[in-house]
Amino acid sequence: MDKIFLNNLKVETIIGIYDWERETLQTLGFDLEMDWDIRKAAASDDIADTLDYGAIAETIVTFVGASRYQLIETLAEDLCTLLLSKYPIPKLKLTLSKPVALHGNNLAKIVIERSNK
Repeated sequence: MDKIFLNNLKVETIIGIYDWERETLQTLGFDLEMDWDIRKAAASDDIADTLDYGAIAETIVTFVGASRYQLIETLAEDLCTLLLSKYPIPKLKLTLSKPVALHGNNLAKIVIERSNK
């Protein structure tokens, strides 16, 4: 299966369990790896025959920007459910990262894989 990647998408939102997190925008990072057979699009050179990653990025920005989750796990699960229901993606891997201040500037990261099967 071919892959389409969408990497380093940044979205500001309210997320977290602490009081200060509920009042401060944080920048989350998103990387997606999506299964997609590109042969039809390669033959036609028509965007209608491929996975429109621009539309997917816009969906992510809109959804995440309006969200107010406490846990990145819940956000990741709900985002995958939305993307799989809205686009004909057979399978996707989502990496979500959140800045944390643990002994310096670090990132908390989760990776989930979901499919339409």
